[in-house]
Amino acid sequence: MENAAYKEVYDRGVQALQSAGVADAGLDARLLLEFVCHTDRNTLYAHADMPVSDYARELYEQLIRRRAQRIPLQHLLGTQEFMGLSFVVNEHVLIPRQDTECLVEEAMICTMDGDRVLDLCTGSGCILLSIMCYKNGIEGVGTDISNEALQVARLNAERLEKPALFVNCDLFGQLPEEPFDIIVSNPPYIRSDVIETLAPEVKDHEPRGALDGGSDGLVFYKRILKDAPRYIRRGGTVLLEIGYDQGEAVSSMMKEAGFDNVETVKDLAGNDRVVKGIWVK
Repeated sequence: MENAAYKEVYDRGVQALQSAGVADAGLDARLLLEFVCHTDRNTLYAHADMPVSDYARELYEQLIRRRAQRIPLQHLLGTQEFMGLSFVVNEHVLIPRQDTECLVEEAMICTMDGDRVLDLCTGSGCILLSIMCYKNGIEGVGTDISNEALQVARLNAERLEKPALFVNCDLFGQLPEEPFDIIVSNPPYIRSDVIETLAPEVKDHEPRGALDGGSDGLVFYKRILKDAPRYIRRGGTVLLEIGYDQGEAVSSMMKEAGFDNVETVKDLAGNDRVVKGIWVK
């Protein structure tokens, strides 16, 4: 296969991923080839006969084998786009998903320039850093129980040149009780017994601690809403990402915790995705 043509290399990659049961075999094979060859999507159509060097082909085949083992594409590429920004990701953080953009968009509606924003379970930092990129003068704090995740968050803050403070603690931990204007979180919310039914890319390669929300999927919401009143200013907003079937439960919990104007927001697919409420006491 020496000096194989670009499309020939691509086709072999597609076949290998299809045989492994990868759902988006064509897309993933193309993105990996573009990553290796430093090309773009037009190359496949405009320069299908372009020769691929032995080195690039061998590297591509290695990546295809790893993707066939169901290692997430984003881990192989090292980045994931979110809110129009590029974030470093690895096996220590949850891969940013389009669904979570709904949380960021809702948070930005509530956030004013100069606000103090707290992001619980920050992971890669994508939520907090996106808000800081699109609002001015935000004082951003992110917490996570995983030191490895915080290393990724700090790297992303450095790449985006945003002065976020990332603290290693369990949710609020020992944070000073200085009120925030906005508290956001995409906490673990998948029921423990559901995790093994998820795609191999998720259950085998993403951090279990970022997925497992306990037997009912609601453990973290209970903990967040119990302590949030001590950390949110009067008139401030708490916004929580939820699973598609958790809107009623989390809304009720938020109301019971003393929040007003509690609202459930749907994502682009029409599923309940965010519950938000205002602290007015």
